[in-house]
Amino acid sequence: MLFKLVNLRTGRHLTSKLKNVFNQQYAFYAHNKFNVEAKDLENIRNIGISAHIDSGKTTLTERILYYTGRIDAIHEVKGKDGVGATMDFMELERQRGITIQSAATYTEWKDININIIDTPGHVDFTIEVERALRVLDGAVLVLCAVGGVQSQSFTVDRQMKRYDVPCIAFINKLDRMGSNPFRVLRQLRAKLSHNAALLQIPIGLESDLEGVVDLIKRKAMYFEGVNGINIVERDLPLDWQDEIEERRNELIETLSNVDDQLGEMFLEDIVPTESDIYAAIRRATISRKFTPVLLGSALKNKGVQLLLDAVLTFLPNPSETVNYGLIERDGESTKLVLSPDRTFDNPFVGLAFKLEDGKFGQLTYIRIYQGAVKRGDTVVNSRTGKKVRIQRLIRMNAQTMVDIQEAFAGDICAVFGVDCASGDTFISKGEEVVSMESIYVPDPVISMSIKPINKAANDNFTKGMSRFTREDPTFKLSYDLESKETIISGMGELHLEVYAQRLEREYNCKCTLGQPRVAFRETILSRCEFDYLHKKQSGGAGQFGRICGYVEPLPPADYLKLEFLDKTIGTNIPKNHVGAVERGFRKMCEKGLLSGHKVTGIRFVLEDGAHHIVDSSDWAFEQAAYGAMKELFEDGVWKILEPVMLVESSSPTEFRGNLISALSKRRGQITSQDESDNYSTLYCEVPLYEMFGYSTELRTLTQGQGEYAMEFCKYCPTPLEIQSELQDEYARENQTVVEVKKKKKN
Repeated sequence: MLFKLVNLRTGRHLTSKLKNVFNQQYAFYAHNKFNVEAKDLENIRNIGISAHIDSGKTTLTERILYYTGRIDAIHEVKGKDGVGATMDFMELERQRGITIQSAATYTEWKDININIIDTPGHVDFTIEVERALRVLDGAVLVLCAVGGVQSQSFTVDRQMKRYDVPCIAFINKLDRMGSNPFRVLRQLRAKLSHNAALLQIPIGLESDLEGVVDLIKRKAMYFEGVNGINIVERDLPLDWQDEIEERRNELIETLSNVDDQLGEMFLEDIVPTESDIYAAIRRATISRKFTPVLLGSALKNKGVQLLLDAVLTFLPNPSETVNYGLIERDGESTKLVLSPDRTFDNPFVGLAFKLEDGKFGQLTYIRIYQGAVKRGDTVVNSRTGKKVRIQRLIRMNAQTMVDIQEAFAGDICAVFGVDCASGDTFISKGEEVVSMESIYVPDPVISMSIKPINKAANDNFTKGMSRFTREDPTFKLSYDLESKETIISGMGELHLEVYAQRLEREYNCKCTLGQPRVAFRETILSRCEFDYLHKKQSGGAGQFGRICGYVEPLPPADYLKLEFLDKTIGTNIPKNHVGAVERGFRKMCEKGLLSGHKVTGIRFVLEDGAHHIVDSSDWAFEQAAYGAMKELFEDGVWKILEPVMLVESSSPTEFRGNLISALSKRRGQITSQDESDNYSTLYCEVPLYEMFGYSTELRTLTQGQGEYAMEFCKYCPTPLEIQSELQDEYARENQTVVEVKKKKKN
């Protein structure tokens, strides 16, 4: 249905260009507004697309939307048309050519509804990947045919394992110089320990890429027509037969090792049919015992439709994954298996996994795990107990909103006007309180001071910071009372720079960032005992609390943990006061003695003590813990810990010596090297404290041809000279604060 559009003021018809835009938008809205239906569970897939930086995730998603009819034109991530990729709708994303926020969309392929979340590749925005994988049933792991398994690939793989998400691997960019999918397959097996096998092999590589061979069907697949929209099957050339059979047998043998049914057929020399192989791949993929590997080039429009077929065929629907809710009963958590049935008969359970502030208020993304919700329903936040009315229920297509009337188990939807935090669970009103396992949030590794250039923009600064900290759990805001500075903490320099730029663009608040501050930690090196008595009598009620025990270091793998262990026997310390001792211990660990950073990696063991029948209280025992920790700070042997990053630095082989020298000067320890097609990659562990300014140095050393990526690895003790430097700096800061306070008094 098309319209004749007339300007009511002038009486003229609109231009054909404007008519086309309006008609396209109306057709899109009409299709989605009036044809939203409650699909069966078998016809739904919830998938994420994850990978290392610049592996082609967003380009791949753009092709998926095009081939499924969601968009009518392809736009590139760094296109010259000024439009940019559909999923990179933020202005900053289009300017930088990277994905900053995960973006959700939905589409249909062969009558099956696919909810897709496109995630960032930079480790600085790892929380976007984390919360996406938390709510998805399957994922596509995109690997570059040249770069292969890279640093962020390890992080994404760990996140998939954490939430038990099955995946398909897609080796992208076969059209690039130096592409080698067989080397990437070997890396997938060796580095990520995936039991993987190719389902396809390429027909040509680099500029000669023409299509792929389907090993299961034994057919050559070519992608012809405009943007490769037509898939043409052809018989294999005779000289390909031997290699095809060898690769096909390798696939069947790899599958037989993890699938009992196919394994029995293999042992009995029964030749499996195509349907047998497809069924075995699906079973093994869903159980995370096998990773099917597909090939293609999203940029050259080859292989994307076959990847969509694989998503439908091999990845699970919501009914094939078991999800649990937690019910608190008598102080213990009991697991409850949630029903995936798409009906209003079951109580509603949904998880808010992403918050986003927009012009219409807070937008909350929800994955529904049980029951259903419709517009106008009242639900309850299980954490706060507050009732919330669903006034508007929508589905997202990147930044485009489509109103829907109801959503069912297995759906990903969004609501407006709901006050909540990321990770909150919503349930039906009047039902037993159920909560979902929350999202893992990594600790920030870097801090910087920030302040608005213009004091008149303080209100906008406050609004922006409030929004960003609510949306992103890895972005922290604090105020340093000693330095009188606002401190922001995050996952990397890029992470903090992006938020500073967003303040300027979205809130007209230009800010300056101070010197980056690394999130050091302090720990004790050896066991140290304490016996502290807190006693105070000043008329009226007194204070009395005595605690005895010891503090010991935790192993290096637990450097980020704080443990409290109660080993008291009898009533020397009443059990109702033990919690106060732990509270005092943890508060004292917020600021260490050496550098003012948090104390971690220690175990506080309470063995004995004493109390007074009248003067003992929670406050007295909390003060006793303060005093004991102060004595431990003075008597114990303490060490500063620093975050160490896993760094992957790549450049042409001719610059490898320069890279090794530069990383060694930064206290880097090279763990392995990889060389392919005159390109060298170094894998090493480098303290974050030494990594500032490395990007500029790398460009200088490699004539602009080098690149690097890093992710958090572990905490390690600092060298003595660095520790002395940090202690001296902390002492100078304290001295400055004392002098300022004296001047104010005078």
